[in-house]
Amino acid sequence: MLQHPAHCIALGFGAGLSPKAPGTVGTLWAWLAFLVLQHWLGTQQMGLLIGGGTLVGWWACTVTARHMGVSDPGSIVWDEVVAFWLVLWLAMPMGLWGQAVAFALFRYFDAAKPGPVGWADQLFKGFGWRGGWGILFDDFVAAFCTLLVIAVWRFFW
Repeated sequence: MLQHPAHCIALGFGAGLSPKAPGTVGTLWAWLAFLVLQHWLGTQQMGLLIGGGTLVGWWACTVTARHMGVSDPGSIVWDEVVAFWLVLWLAMPMGLWGQAVAFALFRYFDAAKPGPVGWADQLFKGFGWRGGWGILFDDFVAAFCTLLVIAVWRFFW
């Protein structure tokens, strides 16, 4: 992880090294980091962090996947981090239970890859910038699906 700065970012500052469920651990890290960061960053600053984190993450995921020799390694969790930050940023304010539901929905869409998430997962494969974007893209689609469910839930209840 410490051999290259990109590895540290892509591996979620160590969260992706979890021997079990690295994507879930990365999402939990994202949740905790968001809750801490929201005390210092306003709404606009958080949006800029997510945008910047996406661009830096694209680079970090591209480099790390190439160095690992695997097009989408499970230990790369920065995709979960920025995608879940996006969910929380757009869905807040929510209480702890609402955040837990958002977490569970996001993990479902990211892990099971139903419908559009599965399509997005297959769209950009391989190494290089295209593959690096592919690592991120399916998680953004999972975030969109999560936000859609939350929006429908809020509309009807």
